[in-house]
Amino acid sequence: MNVESFNLDHRTVSAPYVRVADRKELPHGDVITKYDVRFTQPNVAHLEMKAIHSLEHLFAEKSRNHSSSVIDFSPMGCQTGYYLILQGEPDVSAVVDLIEATLTDVLDATEVPAANEVQCGWGENHSLEDAKEAARAFLAQRAVWEQVSA
Repeated sequence: MNVESFNLDHRTVSAPYVRVADRKELPHGDVITKYDVRFTQPNVAHLEMKAIHSLEHLFAEKSRNHSSSVIDFSPMGCQTGYYLILQGEPDVSAVVDLIEATLTDVLDATEVPAANEVQCGWGENHSLEDAKEAARAFLAQRAVWEQVSA
């Protein structure tokens, strides 16, 4: 199939993890790399929408304090994680460091950025505490992030 994740056997992975999901060379030679940042075990658990939405806002804002390569941080429709898209081809260990630093910042946040009807399409659908809980749980498993399969 054309979509990389549709070719991934979701029964064989062991979340949480961070893995390269795709690499694209653009027409003028630039490269972007997409990372699968999986918070919960597929088909077993998922993040609630307020946590997903708030963590998306927090990560999008805070990650750019650590890297100018961040293009996007988008939630997966299955609610089990995110796709982190970066300019270039940083190795997974560098990406893991970026994620760790950003999620540590999330734990110190006092508000969800742009969580209002002017800056967000569903401004009331946020929970700072739920986002922090998801970040805390993911950070607690830091030692296994680079291990994709059990």
